[in-house]
Amino acid sequence: MTIKRHNPHGGILSDAVEHGGLVWVAGTVADDLAQDITGQTRQVLASIDATLAQAGSDKSKILWANVWVTDIRNREGMNAVWKGWIDPHNLPARATVEAKLADPRMLVEIACVAAK
Repeated sequence: MTIKRHNPHGGILSDAVEHGGLVWVAGTVADDLAQDITGQTRQVLASIDATLAQAGSDKSKILWANVWVTDIRNREGMNAVWKGWIDPHNLPARATVEAKLADPRMLVEIACVAAK
């Protein structure tokens, strides 16, 4: 089987990897870290949309997502954006946990696995 890697960078990861009819999207963070949780979540989800499209998939095919927030109290704000973005007829399995992220200005990081 073929493995296809999308946008490898930094010598450490690819934005997405395709294999066996699945697309693994790497942990994605916002570009503009001055934004609040809703702004950062919007940026992350837009980036995931673009990555999935590049791999020939879309958010309706997400099977699983993991969301990390730096403060669990931000879960509500993140969820408000998530609910407006995700396909309500194709909800993925998902976990949300509180964690420190690589940069203290980062408020949310999301990774997912989608079908092609």
